[in-house]
Amino acid sequence: MDRIIIEGGSRLVGEVEISGSKNAALPILSAALLTDDWNTFYNVPKLKDIETIKTLLLHIGAEIQDSGNALKIKTGDIKSPEAPYELVKTMRASAIVLGPLLARFKMARVSLPGGCAIGARPMNLHLMALEKMGAHIEIEGGYINAKADRLKGARIYFDISTVTGTENIMMAAVLADGITVLENAACEPEVAGLANVLNKMGAYIRGAGSDCITIEGVKSLKPVTHAIMPDRIEAGTFMVATGITKGDVLIKNCPIQNLEALVVKLKEAGVHVSELRRMGADIKIEGRNAIVKGAPFLSGAPVMATDLRASASLVLAGLAAEGITEVSRVYHLDRGYEKIEQKLSKLGAKIKRVKA
Repeated sequence: MDRIIIEGGSRLVGEVEISGSKNAALPILSAALLTDDWNTFYNVPKLKDIETIKTLLLHIGAEIQDSGNALKIKTGDIKSPEAPYELVKTMRASAIVLGPLLARFKMARVSLPGGCAIGARPMNLHLMALEKMGAHIEIEGGYINAKADRLKGARIYFDISTVTGTENIMMAAVLADGITVLENAACEPEVAGLANVLNKMGAYIRGAGSDCITIEGVKSLKPVTHAIMPDRIEAGTFMVATGITKGDVLIKNCPIQNLEALVVKLKEAGVHVSELRRMGADIKIEGRNAIVKGAPFLSGAPVMATDLRASASLVLAGLAAEGITEVSRVYHLDRGYEKIEQKLSKLGAKIKRVKA
């Protein structure tokens, strides 16, 4: 199992280019299922989660041509409208194919994410919305079995704002009969990015990026050529890395308009606390609040990444810490950051990956 070793204290200086957004790419690549000819996507990051969605699309029957950070995808004929557990368990976002499969092929069989109970993540919100649109859904053996001759437009209110749910239903609605209105929809830039691609394909979507989205269904969509937006989370990570090392870095391809709310999610903070404490951070959790007291310095320590954003926070802490930080289980990092140790090294960080 790979590890990343960081000797803290180096000031970051230079230029770094931000990669394409994984969270934007996953639904956009899935949207290729809605057309029957070649779609071309540029600025696609080389990440494990992107490899997973490519493998899933190939399993379904797509043709894929891969050239660096460019992908061409065609789904003219499919052999299996299914997302098997073996793939979905490695990436919960694989369930994003449910909406487009059902819309275009009138059926879908998708494993529950991670094999989890239906309420563990808001997958139930996806299913309730599809049922309102006329889909017949059964849960059997850990799989969602969905069928619909043609989905019907509906007014849908999400009890909880859900990014994947908004994207899934938006893709289902573009080929539905009539108008669909999504209320309490997710407002993230990636949702607006997906809507932009769908509109280029010939869909009619208004309001994406707000909490109320209106979709007027059309009979068919055409393929597109599209560049994936830059990753705001990676950009934010490098902004923080520059700040904590008192560096001077030009961040190129930075989506600054999407970085107004650069905030660490409280849920993630709860995961990160135990490992950051090992480095000397004074943090405690009280209910839904994270209370952080400034420490004179952080000390390098062996730490273990527990998820994607935790791994990034530990790398950031390692850059600012005194001494050596060794981060294990960095496969989490590889799910969301393209060549992060190489990019940091070029900026002057003393960081290296050690193969198992």
